[in-house]
Amino acid sequence: MNAIALIPARLAATRFPSKLLALIKGKTVIRRTYESVLSTGIFSDVIVVSDSQEIINEIKRHGGKAVRSIGVYESGTDRIAEVAASLDADIIVNIQGDEPFVQKAPLELLLNLFNGVEGSNVQVASLVQPLTDRDLISDPNYVKVALDLKCNALFFSRSVIPFPRNPSVEIHYYEHIGVYAFRRQALMEFTSWPETHLEAIEKVECLRFLEHGVPIRMGITKYMGVEIDTPEDLVKAEKLMDVMGWE
Repeated sequence: MNAIALIPARLAATRFPSKLLALIKGKTVIRRTYESVLSTGIFSDVIVVSDSQEIINEIKRHGGKAVRSIGVYESGTDRIAEVAASLDADIIVNIQGDEPFVQKAPLELLLNLFNGVEGSNVQVASLVQPLTDRDLISDPNYVKVALDLKCNALFFSRSVIPFPRNPSVEIHYYEHIGVYAFRRQALMEFTSWPETHLEAIEKVECLRFLEHGVPIRMGITKYMGVEIDTPEDLVKAEKLMDVMGWE
């Protein structure tokens, strides 16, 4: 199965402008993300797709691949579709540029969701990890996912889902990890649709698939990482790097 990783990298960010060029222990966020994805060795190609010449220069300066996107897009998935349209790949993997801790095992799990008899019907897949910290569960920067019995996503929300109406029932909360994988045709269909109502409300792009009735198969992983959404996340990332022994 030929899989290509595309990393959408928009310079502007509402909560943390120019965050992808912020430094974590001497390297920019986008460079760390690119190098982490490349080091997995499981993709036939890894490419940063950006609207920013600064970001493109940053990646190319250190020997990486990056291309300039032309259009104006509502989501990272729309951005990578522009490039994916000209690629020959079975699976396109969208790895957000603010995921410097992305690792091989979760990405292999993601790709494996397309294999076998059950996987033959999967068009879109993504990842979640258990979420237990009460502050993070209520934090709108952490997107929560409700799953069905087959591990398909029922809904994505920045609100607390499921709501603990019955406190006697054990609740499993899951955080969405900003990594998606698509069969090429599913990605092309996504970008042909305008932004949907729930997607616009929550600002969670994968809701566009659910609103069009396309299931999203989710893999549950114990991925340990920090998404860079705020300046405070840079501090968390540096502490985690110290724990993991990263330079």
